[in-house]
Amino acid sequence: MCVACKTRKDKSELLRVVLMPDGRTEIDPSGKMPGRGAYVCKDDKCIAQALKANQLQRGLKTQVDADTMDRLKSIEITEEQR
Repeated sequence: MCVACKTRKDKSELLRVVLMPDGRTEIDPSGKMPGRGAYVCKDDKCIAQALKANQLQRGLKTQVDADTMDRLKSIEITEEQR
């Protein structure tokens, strides 16, 4: 389920952000990295909303580091990836 729009989708349609065991946050393209994960739609609007409203932080129960936020903002979702 997307933390921004609350829509249930297949995991292949979502981006996973994971809180790593060492406390870092990372984008998880494989969906298999260890740690607590939060999902957001592969949609620019959902990504922006999740970052603006701190929804990723709530889902991960920690702060999302600036590097991960910058990488999420710069992701360009193509039609093939949706």
